[in-house]
Amino acid sequence: MSMRTAPAAPPRTLSQLDRLLPAWIGIAMVAGLLLGRFVPALSDVLTSMEVGGISLPIALGLLVMMYPVLAKVRYDKVAAVTGDTRLHVSSLVLNWLVGPALMFVLAWTFLPDLPEFRTGLIIVGLARCIAMVVIWNDLACGDREAAAVLIAINSVSQVLAFSLLGYFYLTVLPGWLGLDTAGIDISMGQIALNVLVFLGVPLVAGFASRLLGERTRGRTWYEERFLPAVGPWALYGLLFTIVLLFALQGDAVTSRPLDVARIALPLLAYFAIMWAVGMIVGKTLGLGYARTTTLAFTAAGNNFELAIAVSIATFGATSGQALAGVVGPLIEVPVLVGLVYVSLGAARRWFGVDPVAG
Repeated sequence: MSMRTAPAAPPRTLSQLDRLLPAWIGIAMVAGLLLGRFVPALSDVLTSMEVGGISLPIALGLLVMMYPVLAKVRYDKVAAVTGDTRLHVSSLVLNWLVGPALMFVLAWTFLPDLPEFRTGLIIVGLARCIAMVVIWNDLACGDREAAAVLIAINSVSQVLAFSLLGYFYLTVLPGWLGLDTAGIDISMGQIALNVLVFLGVPLVAGFASRLLGERTRGRTWYEERFLPAVGPWALYGLLFTIVLLFALQGDAVTSRPLDVARIALPLLAYFAIMWAVGMIVGKTLGLGYARTTTLAFTAAGNNFELAIAVSIATFGATSGQALAGVVGPLIEVPVLVGLVYVSLGAARRWFGVDPVAG
């Protein structure tokens, strides 16, 4: 079938796997914590499988997770998104002005007496999301093309701004305010490598598979046969990644529950506030449900892979900064899964649409 006669994409529906996602994620988190706690050698094995500060097993899980979602993007529609100045400007402001500033305030408010955890949280706030947000956006029926564009913008901005903002929020601003100062030492090359692995590879693979699939078999076959076949692998990759992440620090998390609780409070506030602000901004600007929810999730999510890598490389694998980085996804995953369902409810109440039904 030619591209011009291909039907529109079918309405999105939540599969049985999607509907049970909170339960599967909970099981994966518990399994990872138990593995890390009772099989400590596993952490050493995973740590040894690193290249350039990137854990190969975790990278594999993230690539498997991201590929199916990026394969769903209709890249011929991306041009229509690039002209939406309201979306781009609001995303840049939320991600690179509001997000880091909010995390700085929350870290100092909740953890004034715990400098290692505080620094770790600030690093988490600086690492804007380029990976797992594709899952939350897709489950919430956000705009896939808009998500691809915003993630690409975040990636370029991350390479340029991460180190500068780290210096500002950990050294310059605390100095101005008479607070304790810290610092991070990471090159733009290390950040670029992180972006290349966690975004570049699956983005190229997703684009190539759509291009080749539609040219050889047509859009109908690609969207009705190929995508349903590879789609479940996104959640398989997500669950695999969660198990590995929690296994890496399972002993530290389970043996320091009070520290985890102290770190969790500002993270809970951060994710909820950033998502809510994103939804309010999108609604106010009249972006519509799909792009508003994409804006909210790209603002609320964080690149925990980069935050953990930076904390370990700078302060050590057993440092408080590294623990704060690991607690990040421990809180982010269940909170953002919950916000997926809040978003779907908001679509009906605030926007008057039902994105799941059609």
